[in-house]
Amino acid sequence: MRDVNVNANERGVQRLFAPEKSKLRLSPRLSLFTKRTLDILVSAVALLVLAPLILMTSAILLLIQGRPIFIAHRRVGRGGGMFPCLKFRTMVNNNEALLEKYLAANPAEQAEWAATRKLRNDPRITPFGAFLRKSSIDEIPQLINVVLGHMSMVGPRPIVPSETVYYGQNYADYIRVRPGLTGLWQVSGRSDADYVKRVQLDALYVANRSLVGDLVIMVKTIPAVLHARGSY
Repeated sequence: MRDVNVNANERGVQRLFAPEKSKLRLSPRLSLFTKRTLDILVSAVALLVLAPLILMTSAILLLIQGRPIFIAHRRVGRGGGMFPCLKFRTMVNNNEALLEKYLAANPAEQAEWAATRKLRNDPRITPFGAFLRKSSIDEIPQLINVVLGHMSMVGPRPIVPSETVYYGQNYADYIRVRPGLTGLWQVSGRSDADYVKRVQLDALYVANRSLVGDLVIMVKTIPAVLHARGSY
């Protein structure tokens, strides 16, 4: 693996992949089977439990924003193939043109976008969309992607084709696994981490992934979502 160093401030992440945990890893074939089985079970149960929230959110979006309720954004999946990554729509319909115009008029925000591919004050996001993003409700439809096998519960964050250049030689590592609904990036500050750190975390995960590590990340995701750390 390459370019996977993390700094001393991320000791919690380092402990997650401590060498002594390697003895708890399953064989590669059994690990893949167990991970996929866990993905299907967890995502299916989550969809059933969250069905009322999904229906309520859909109704509110239809009422205050109109159609479409969902977006299916094309993202890069395992092996480099594309898949439709599902989310509740949180942006205005003409968001690409609006972003281009906004960045051209705001050099500081352009630098922020270049570093993180995120904006703290994104003009494209609707008021209700901001709430959905802050609470991570907008990503609940990705549970369907997990059931269908496009994504995993834990893995690198799904990227768009234009972001592959940021991965450089680590892109080969990214496409070795399914993108994740959650992952090291989400439990390590999310949007507060710049893109270089995001790539390092993705590479670190792929190099050291294990069933135990996935379970720890899923547990760590709960407080990260509840406290909305780095979400915008």
